[in-house]
Amino acid sequence: MCGIVGYVGGEDAAEFLIDGLRRLEYRGYDSAGVAIFGDADIAVTRSVGRIQSLADRLGTPPPGTLGLGHTRWATHGPATEENAHPHIGGDGEVVLVHNGVIENYQTLKDGLIEKGYQFTSATDSEVIAHLIAEGLTQTPPTDDQPHARYVTAVQWAIGQLRGTYGLAVVFRDKPGFMIAARFGSPLVIGVGRGEYFVASDASPLAGRTDRIVYLADHQLAVLTADGFSVLHRDSGKVRVNIQPLEAESGEVSLNGYEHYMLKEIYEQPDALRNAMRGRLNDQDATAVFGGLNLTPQQLRSVERIILTGCGTSWHSALVGEYMIEELARIPVCVEYASELRYRNPPIENNTLVFGITQSGETADTLAALNETKRKGHRTLAICNVVGSSIAQASDGGVYLHAGPEIGVASTKAFTSQCCVLAMLALYFGRTRHTSYETGERIIEDLRRLPAMIEQALTCDAEVRKVAEKYQSANNVLYLGRRYNFPTALEGALKLKEISYIHAEGYPAAEMKHGPIALVDADTPSVFIMPRGTTYDKVLSNMEEVKARGGPVIAIASSEDTEIRKIADDVIMIPEAPEFLQPIITVVPLQLLSYHIAVLRGCDVDKPRNLAKSVTVE
Repeated sequence: MCGIVGYVGGEDAAEFLIDGLRRLEYRGYDSAGVAIFGDADIAVTRSVGRIQSLADRLGTPPPGTLGLGHTRWATHGPATEENAHPHIGGDGEVVLVHNGVIENYQTLKDGLIEKGYQFTSATDSEVIAHLIAEGLTQTPPTDDQPHARYVTAVQWAIGQLRGTYGLAVVFRDKPGFMIAARFGSPLVIGVGRGEYFVASDASPLAGRTDRIVYLADHQLAVLTADGFSVLHRDSGKVRVNIQPLEAESGEVSLNGYEHYMLKEIYEQPDALRNAMRGRLNDQDATAVFGGLNLTPQQLRSVERIILTGCGTSWHSALVGEYMIEELARIPVCVEYASELRYRNPPIENNTLVFGITQSGETADTLAALNETKRKGHRTLAICNVVGSSIAQASDGGVYLHAGPEIGVASTKAFTSQCCVLAMLALYFGRTRHTSYETGERIIEDLRRLPAMIEQALTCDAEVRKVAEKYQSANNVLYLGRRYNFPTALEGALKLKEISYIHAEGYPAAEMKHGPIALVDADTPSVFIMPRGTTYDKVLSNMEEVKARGGPVIAIASSEDTEIRKIADDVIMIPEAPEFLQPIITVVPLQLLSYHIAVLRGCDVDKPRNLAKSVTVE
């Protein structure tokens, strides 16, 4: 949940480091720091707060063509300058930045203290710096292999770590030389011409290089301005696959929007088009996926599907449960990834396990997939980030192709996940019970989806008026049924995440079983109720709230002329088939959360206590 950047080459490192950290700030933003290797020494600058605070403190940065940067989301120790990265090992001979969590850091720290090492922070990361320094004392230099001593010291140190790490390390006595290492926490190498980059993900590299290498677990990269090589921690040099970097620099800039969240809300029509591109087969009235790695025989033998994820991805899994069971008639179980690993549920043969994640680095989801894979079950990923840990660990999967999502509160990833799950439901359904004619209709509905989202976005001005009316609320209830129950959960989560208003989502019929006790004149209820099979039932639930003096906001179909007679405020959306309604109804809920947060003066893209990639359990 931290961001790492590194540079080695022929240009001044500082400009890339600060710009790269700004692009990675969504990964953590309670403190930041850089280390720049100048003429004779490594200058370390740290600051509490956002990257701008670091840039202000840095002023005119020292010259240097080798450097590291880090933006932190605190795990061990509060947000202080002492706990900010980079950390220094030994007497200054090692400087590093770290993402991840070292579970046995206290045992290692106690041993290092006994050897005389002095600690200045409360972090687990400083332990690694001192451990590498200790490794250097145990490794004599060799004249014929000048890099070997430093590589061996890092290998020795990381071999003792239990936990996860993404590391970038430089050495006082080795100018122009850097080592990066990864286990369970992502690192990307950018391959330039006479310069090389390290980053936690590809976003800082857009516009700098068009070639990247995704490090795999247990791999180390050795970088100088003259080239790089990749080693396995235990087995020596490995060949790497240099891949094209598809992201454009404009994808990680605001492009005129006030916030990334708003930009990403408006990117949803294109994100959905990208998710569907090349995946709808008119001839066979089905969807096609090249990365599932399943034969037709394996598909027909599937008897159960488990969908697992966290937060917003868990909500999209709930939508997928409805879709797959209705269209494919395959039993689906939705599990919190954080519970699946430890709950040890019985999983039958012929069960597919899908891990759903935007970042592909969510520690709980990765652990759940690894545990089910260890037991012999096929694991698949629905993921947005190419080369991520979950993408690499799974047996196959589907990329969202939604483009970079920078705002911490997920928007376009949710709708893209639901779209992919709809196509998977069609795919599985056409191998079983779904008729050709039904498949044709579903494809037609999916193709209309981006245009329906564009139409839904026209409610923006109306949503802002509603936000102005309810911005001071302390509690909000979100209510929906069937496909729109998960939407209620997602709407409540968005409001909590970025406006800090307490909000809860419920199935509308559950109101009378407890939550209705919360209804009063100061507690608005958001009813998600487009036309569908449960419309009349939800309307009755709305009447129950109105009878108790609760304000009502309705998300309703544009053809619904009666709803205004009951609801205090109505936000209209286009008519859509029920299985696609969550993808549309969530749009006004995203906008409502956004506008309320802006009106309350909240930091929309970087809400307190949250980070984008949750790489710790």
